[in-house]
Amino acid sequence: MRLRKLSYAGGAEITGVDLGKDLPQVVLDDIRSAWLEHLVLVFPEQEFTIEQHIRFSRQFGELEEHPLKNLQGTNYPEIFEITNEPVDGKPSETGEIGRQWHSDGAYTTRPPTGSLLHCRALPDVGGNTWFANMYMAYETLSPKLQELLAGLEVVNDVNLYYRRGNGSRSQGKVEEDSKANPPVIQPMVRTHPETGRKALFVSEAVGVRIHGMTEEESAPLLQFLFRHSTRPEFTYRHYWRRFDLVFWDNRCLQHLAPKDFDFSQVRHMCRTTLTGTPCGRVEAALG
Repeated sequence: MRLRKLSYAGGAEITGVDLGKDLPQVVLDDIRSAWLEHLVLVFPEQEFTIEQHIRFSRQFGELEEHPLKNLQGTNYPEIFEITNEPVDGKPSETGEIGRQWHSDGAYTTRPPTGSLLHCRALPDVGGNTWFANMYMAYETLSPKLQELLAGLEVVNDVNLYYRRGNGSRSQGKVEEDSKANPPVIQPMVRTHPETGRKALFVSEAVGVRIHGMTEEESAPLLQFLFRHSTRPEFTYRHYWRRFDLVFWDNRCLQHLAPKDFDFSQVRHMCRTTLTGTPCGRVEAALG
């Protein structure tokens, strides 16, 4: 197994391993250690089946089913398909996913540990994914602001994404998924359970307001944190190649899928997601 660093903010390419085959535990341990250190791992030329994708992913933890049940698109509940390819002559409901910076599942009370995204089809150019290091985002804040954020929480609501006019989903499906995923309150700073490092935990895609404040009162601080956390020096931009597998740590990263390609060409990704530990609480439960 060979490792090559990809950027200052994180990211490493690993070659010399075939993820479609059974790997010895020592190699899996090395992969996990590299993942915790570099946050984003890129495995090029991994041309394997969906079953092999699932099997490899399970070696790093339990796999979740996507919390937005109406977006499930395969016969495999562990697989979340992200594609702009039409389905039965209708626009794909996942083609516009990820257009704002976000941490997967930040609108749930069990945000995922990590995700493993496999590229099955790619446009001629573009279709990239950006990642932002939220350790760096937190550690470069002033001590006084760090102290302030330690006592603050943010209200995350998946409805914010749809209020902005994103996606091609029917109102009925949006309402059904929103009812199943009510607004949640999350800490604005998380401590990584394995590394012990603190990471900023704000997400422009779903972050509505600071808990206990109005949206107007919250906006200046939230907008500053959204901008600060995605400064260029905190980011790694991945230029996909077909059959890349990218494995990232959702507990200390945000990511973004810009619409930087010809939408008449197919971009098709398959994702497995590692179930996370409980974090945050449902806002409605507070009464």
